[in-house]
Amino acid sequence: MPESLAGPLSGPMSSAARVERRRRRAWAVPGSSHDRVIAVARVTLPAAVVVLTLALAAAPITSGRDISFVLSKDRVTTAAERMRISHALYRGEDSKGQPFQLNAKSAVQQTSADPIVKLDTLSAKIQLPAGPATIVSPKGRYNLNNQRVALDGPVNFHTADGYTLATHDVDLDMKSRQLASRNPVTGTMPMGTFSSDRMQADLDQKVVVLDGHARLHMTQRNGTAPR
Repeated sequence: MPESLAGPLSGPMSSAARVERRRRRAWAVPGSSHDRVIAVARVTLPAAVVVLTLALAAAPITSGRDISFVLSKDRVTTAAERMRISHALYRGEDSKGQPFQLNAKSAVQQTSADPIVKLDTLSAKIQLPAGPATIVSPKGRYNLNNQRVALDGPVNFHTADGYTLATHDVDLDMKSRQLASRNPVTGTMPMGTFSSDRMQADLDQKVVVLDGHARLHMTQRNGTAPR
């Protein structure tokens, strides 16, 4: 606004006021020192914030104080199980070189030093002279060292040529194909049913030995004699 149009209310402006106004106008002109200060501040202020943040973050590390602790292995919580496997499969050969395999829905080994593997819903397949045979049991414990299986609960044995054996709670040696009961057993064979305090069976030879209060009930096959 021209000084002559300041109006009656503004009054005459002193020379000092006019000098101050001219100084402020020159300070606000584009490219003046004010603009240079603002341009430098836009760069230096964010950089200063970053440096300060890094210094605060590194302070605990560079403070020179040592932090140490002692961990006692006796107080460390260890896992209850060493290894758990779903749908486990174990393969091997017997003393005659005949293959066998164990299948299980799940297998649990407590520690690497313990050779016993707990099996759930297991089935064993073995090769016999007359053909393949299967053994099914709900639970079992497989010894990796001697290849013996402790079968718990009902045990069903079937061969390709129709030989069957139904019993429970037995020990099976996969290498020698020998089966022995741990408790009194009852079972079925093609010739009938049996019960005894103990039982041993040679799966290769299809020989069953009953020991202690042995009872065998022969089952007559249905049919008619030729005329």
